Amino acid sequence: EYSPGYEADHWCSKGHILLVLEGELETELVDGRRFTLTPGTSYQVADAAEAHRSRTRAGARLFIVD
Repeated sequence: EYSPGYEADHWCSKGHILLVLEGELETELVDGRRFTLTPGTSYQVADAAEAHRSRTRAGARLFIVD
């Protein structure tokens, strides 16, 4: 669960499967692309594939598999 105002302080290169259960999450890739995820949306990234970091203004509840 990410609290309102959460912002990652580093780029993550670990692989994840992530599903947004509640709230909204913005994920930024190291190449500058940004994606806004809402409830029911997900992403998958492999280890060392695309460094990413996330933030949320209002908070978000997630299901994450590392």
